[in-house]
Amino acid sequence: MYKTALIIGITGQDGSLLASLLLKKNYKVIGTSRVELNIDNNLKILQIDKSIIFTKLDPSIYDDVYKIVSKFIPDEIYNLSGQTSVGKSFLEPYNTFKSIYMPTLNILECIKNYNKYIKFYNACSSECFGECIDNPANELTSFNPISPYAVAKVSSHNLVQSYRHNYNLFASTGFLFNHESPLRPNNFVIKKIIKGAVDISLGKYTNLTLGNINVIRDWGWAPDFVDAIWKVLQHSEPDDFIISTGRSISLELFIQKIFSQLKLNYLDHIIISKDLLRNHELKITRGNPEKAKIKLNWQAKTNIDEIINKMIIYESEGRIDL
Repeated sequence: MYKTALIIGITGQDGSLLASLLLKKNYKVIGTSRVELNIDNNLKILQIDKSIIFTKLDPSIYDDVYKIVSKFIPDEIYNLSGQTSVGKSFLEPYNTFKSIYMPTLNILECIKNYNKYIKFYNACSSECFGECIDNPANELTSFNPISPYAVAKVSSHNLVQSYRHNYNLFASTGFLFNHESPLRPNNFVIKKIIKGAVDISLGKYTNLTLGNINVIRDWGWAPDFVDAIWKVLQHSEPDDFIISTGRSISLELFIQKIFSQLKLNYLDHIIISKDLLRNHELKITRGNPEKAKIKLNWQAKTNIDEIINKMIIYESEGRIDL
């Protein structure tokens, strides 16, 4: 007997990778996006666009969410929608908050009102914890959101906890730390750097302009992380989990590794621009994934060098290796 999953925000990196994973597990997959599918969408890149049922949806409208939920009666709902750029959230705080908070509220209300047995996953972020200078963040670490994006994510998590406790819903949150793949948009820094480095190696450009390269992040491989997302809803009870590698490196070291794989010296090609520096850039993020390791039997498998190699292959050959 197959399960039915509804992925709100299926066209992004995580949504499309999760859809691919669930199809391999014989799920019936329903996917939504605020906009129609474009010609080069991630689902097409993964060659699964014909294997899912796609429908356009604005999840900030309750009645529209209810129609989708009541039509398809999913066993699991994954909320991966919302504005994902931290930088953009400073420019559009209202739209960012609305795109993250309202879908969470609407989905929880639909589950409460229609079918309390639907399992719900809500996507949160390492940004919720702010700086992690002294210790890596775990599930008991206090929130310290700096950006409008992080504030919205903390608010959505508070909703999940409230509905879980007050209405006995199977509602869980995953706090995902940085995770990359070729399916990231080009405005995400790692994708931007790898694409730029490959173009430099091919002689298309000479330099790559960046902002602060001294930040330290806990970087992982997105296909590993979506496996954790699925496992969160297979757990025996609803709970919250840190999803991270447990290892952090500086962006500069990441850059050095990227250029080294292409037989280049990054110092010859990187230009630092003050215009790209952010006033509220987090210096360090660190995650402690011990709870996910113990309760979900999950840990990140792919190291930084493998991530870089897989993304370089995609940018130089167009071949996606997941």
